Amino acid sequence: MLNLDTHILLFALANEVTAKERKLLAGDEWGISAIVLWEITKLAQLGRINVGMDDADLRRILRGIHTWSLDVHVCRSLLDLDIRSDPADELIAATSLAHGVPLVTRDRRLLASHVVPLA
Repeated sequence: MLNLDTHILLFALANEVTAKERKLLAGDEWGISAIVLWEITKLAQLGRINVGMDDADLRRILRGIHTWSLDVHVCRSLLDLDIRSDPADELIAATSLAHGVPLVTRDRRLLASHVVPLA
């Protein structure tokens, strides 16, 4: 299973992934941190994206994606991160760390981690 950050999920929805990402995403199941749902909602509310929770394509994709909750294990894993980023990205990275699932991201700060499993 792969843990997709918010932007990778949105890029996949818009079919704007790189060839490397397409191959990676095609070869495994997808999962997201629950914070991704909040982040999509906020980005839509702020007018930064044109897709929101009422979008049929997004709802269809989300039905097939595992969603990890923000639990004690994930929050405890925040303490083990070796990077600093915005809180949502840190929770996404901590989700990968807590559950031992590779993170799919383009975020340079997250990619600089030596402890977060990266895809």
